[in-house]
Amino acid sequence: MFTDLTLLCLPESSTIGEVLALMDQSKLGVALVVDSEGRLKGVITDGDMRRAILTHISLESSTEVILQSKEKSPFAHPITSAISDDRGTYLELLQKHNILHLPILDDTKKVVGLVMLDDFLNGPRHPIHAVIMAGGKGTRLLPLTEGIPKPMLHVGSRPLLEIIIEQLRNIGVQRVNLTTHHNGDKIFKHFGDGKKFGVELNYVTENQPLGTAGGLSLLEPPDHTMLVINGDILTQVDFKSMLDFHYLHKADITIGVKRYDVQVPFGVVECEGPLVREVSEKPALNLFVNAGIYLLEPMVYRYLQDGEVCHMTDLIQNLLRDEGKVISFPIHEYWLDIGRPEDYEQAQGYIRTEEL
Repeated sequence: MFTDLTLLCLPESSTIGEVLALMDQSKLGVALVVDSEGRLKGVITDGDMRRAILTHISLESSTEVILQSKEKSPFAHPITSAISDDRGTYLELLQKHNILHLPILDDTKKVVGLVMLDDFLNGPRHPIHAVIMAGGKGTRLLPLTEGIPKPMLHVGSRPLLEIIIEQLRNIGVQRVNLTTHHNGDKIFKHFGDGKKFGVELNYVTENQPLGTAGGLSLLEPPDHTMLVINGDILTQVDFKSMLDFHYLHKADITIGVKRYDVQVPFGVVECEGPLVREVSEKPALNLFVNAGIYLLEPMVYRYLQDGEVCHMTDLIQNLLRDEGKVISFPIHEYWLDIGRPEDYEQAQGYIRTEEL
């Protein structure tokens, strides 16, 4: 049982931004909202937060906004258990209600701790393999990438690709596929079969570039969910939460997305034909951009043709055309696409202050 209430509970007056900060610190995927006496008022999960982010919610908004949005859901009233109950009861409640977190209360209804489904598991909740797309030339980073694949550029004291593989290993991924093209031998020389890094590595060489998804066609079709990530991404995204989000929404593909704000430097005039409907002075556009991280179900592979060029955008559009279910997973954690020299410099600055 987790009992550090400072990493678990927040007062009713807290903001959405404060909830995000607490979750980033605790890595628990949940925050408990309590009154001044420590009694439970509501539960905010990682999924609740990410769905709220998709609505462009302000970080200054009160937690009450999220709690009110749950009033018509099955989780309007938190599922809890008593400190006097045994572990068997805790597990039964977690499984019965299909939840990942169970607040534990004392006789006065005050929060005393949290039990998680992971406490009862010996391995990952969902079986998963992974693919890292590591075949890009990184031309925008020349001359740094003249003789080395972009994912092998050092961020801090080690290659970016090594950081990604370690993150995948830490969530229970045992087998990682690497699609390579440009200077792929440099990757094999560093990682070998992967045993030194705690995983089994399988190399797939693209003799010619096959696009952002075409390399997947060279792999054996998987029998369960596949995590696909670009090899030039530095991130602290919670992959476990992404998997939970994917399964909760019964998605065929989940796309990791990152909020990107664009400041328009001019006044914008919205028209309906010749009629002006609205005028706004230098508005900011709040967009979500593709973060280069995906979860794919096995059925998606039927849209790939062996050895043919295919971009991930085409794959997704083809699935949408056939009414497949594609969902977005907003990333509020640190995320950086290392595609330009200034991005690479930013990554070096970040790694000096964070432990990845």
